[in-house]
Amino acid sequence: MLGLFKKFKDGFAKTVASISATTRGLFGGRKIDAASLDQLEEALYTADFGVETTTEILDEIRAAYRKDPALQGAAAAQIGAAVLARVLAGSEGALPTAVEAAAGVAGGDAGETAAQSAGGAGGEGAPTVIALIGVNGSGKTTTTAKLAWRLQQEGQRVTLAACDTFRAAAVEQLKSWAERLDLDLVASHTGADAAAVAYDAWAAAKARGSDTLIVDTAGRLHTKSNLMEELAKIARVLQKHDPSAPQHRWLVVDGSLGSNSIEQARVFHKHFGLTGLVLTKLDGTSRGGAIVGIWRELRLPIYFVGLGEQPEDLQPFSIENYTRALFG
Repeated sequence: MLGLFKKFKDGFAKTVASISATTRGLFGGRKIDAASLDQLEEALYTADFGVETTTEILDEIRAAYRKDPALQGAAAAQIGAAVLARVLAGSEGALPTAVEAAAGVAGGDAGETAAQSAGGAGGEGAPTVIALIGVNGSGKTTTTAKLAWRLQQEGQRVTLAACDTFRAAAVEQLKSWAERLDLDLVASHTGADAAAVAYDAWAAAKARGSDTLIVDTAGRLHTKSNLMEELAKIARVLQKHDPSAPQHRWLVVDGSLGSNSIEQARVFHKHFGLTGLVLTKLDGTSRGGAIVGIWRELRLPIYFVGLGEQPEDLQPFSIENYTRALFG
């Protein structure tokens, strides 16, 4: 657990450094005063926590300060962490492990059965399909490879579908990752029909006994209707194999965009029916508070966060580790 927390602490170091610089190390132990509360307000806005969350945190700290004028910064940090934990309740997405899936343990939302979460309408041994979508440059291809590696480490058999046939070198990029991490890949060539690749990949995944098929799609602007229709086509051809596929439709969001990504997520959700989010590149931004605003606006579970460049830096989202990293 300490190792996982360190991933979060290191991954959100820029956000923590920004808050600390603005508040002059308020959470390090010095006493709260009116000036420090103003500094904290500025820091929370800069970190992209948004108006609603910033107001809640400050209201509760101010209430505690009125009761105890000697309130220390460390106590204020605990209050901030408690507010975040309360706001983020229900935001953790969870996939069943290979053993759990075989035993009928659910992933996804609470109360969902494993069959509902993983689909399974494609017949015995049908793979669970995870489709990763998003705009250009969000990190879908890298996330595809890292996610496959993580599931493989957990004991699953995983197949990748290289359905980004639009971007030059996208297929080669995923091939390179697959060779490096020893991953099973189904690919065609640049310019090939992405839906046809997805169709063939599902058949190959089932024939090879894969537990999960991860579909890497081409980056697209959420304002381009023709590219959004391609996503719908990929879903339709997968449903010829399994009417419940893709069981997971995750938007990969560049964390450095912060709350600016909310509108693109709304459009993708409208067209494709998102079931979750993956936030990437959080180690390179001081806007780590945006996770809270994105959850508040969209109510889509956050399955993974990208906290570095290595495969193991793609980590399941943890409310406890997130709040401790920022306010611990």
